[in-house]
Amino acid sequence: MIIVLLNVYLVLLFLLVKLGVIRLNLFWKASPVLVLLLLLIGLFIPMNWGAPQGAALVVRNSVAIVPSVAGEVIDVPVEANRPIKEGDVLFRIDPIPFEATVKALKAQLAFAELRLEQMNQLQSRGTGRSFDVEQREAEVGQLRAQLDAAQWNLDKTIVRAPADGYVTNVALRKGARVASLPLAPVMAFIDTSKTIVGVAIDQFAVRYVAPGQPVELTFKTQPGTIVTGQVESVLQAIATGQTQTSGMAVAPRAALAAPFVVRIKLDDAAFADALPAGAVGDAAIFTDQVNPAHLIRRVILRQIAILNYINPF
Repeated sequence: MIIVLLNVYLVLLFLLVKLGVIRLNLFWKASPVLVLLLLLIGLFIPMNWGAPQGAALVVRNSVAIVPSVAGEVIDVPVEANRPIKEGDVLFRIDPIPFEATVKALKAQLAFAELRLEQMNQLQSRGTGRSFDVEQREAEVGQLRAQLDAAQWNLDKTIVRAPADGYVTNVALRKGARVASLPLAPVMAFIDTSKTIVGVAIDQFAVRYVAPGQPVELTFKTQPGTIVTGQVESVLQAIATGQTQTSGMAVAPRAALAAPFVVRIKLDDAAFADALPAGAVGDAAIFTDQVNPAHLIRRVILRQIAILNYINPF
């Protein structure tokens, strides 16, 4: 952009000299250098923190689907990459063993409640002991708790979608045996209930970024299109500044000025929902500083949007 402005000045200077409006003396010969320095120092360098630009990335939460009970899969009605609603069935596990457990506990509970009722009658007539009543009450309470757990296991044989989204790369098939192991997920569920857009902004340029500031974005998946949004927050931690508990001594490493991530909320919710996870682009944040540079940044962003038709990177 600075080259374009400098070329415009050179053309204008050439025309003024040809028309005799100005005389080409030493000052006008050196003026392009002065204009270049003025643009750099007064506009383009301050633009980096007055209207910072960075790479944008669309991220969606992924849920590793691990069944709560183990068993044989009898049905997988879900299709890969097809939108589903919260509560829709992902797959079913053979419920017969769990139904048998529930029936057995219900029978035991019915018998225990009958015995408790009999013990209460004996106690009311003065021929029973309070200890026997208390023992039967404890048995009934224990069986009810076991029945609740068994019913919970039975309900969990139907695995449902935790939110609106879709399942990607469905490899699970009828007849497979699944286990309730955290390290053995059987599906990857992509949550589309909320679109997360992050923009990487250099550390020196993030100091004036604040929630509520306007943002313009363009994505590779939608070349030539500019969408608007606003800053939601500036994430206050990145991986290079994170420490974890371990039994190792401090290991010094190079301190790199990695960019901070700014979370963006798009104004067009329908456009945000249509963005695929992993979509990349560019974004410009318009702070309260260096307002004259905002116009230049808007022009640059629109140039990038047009170049997205042919630029694969």
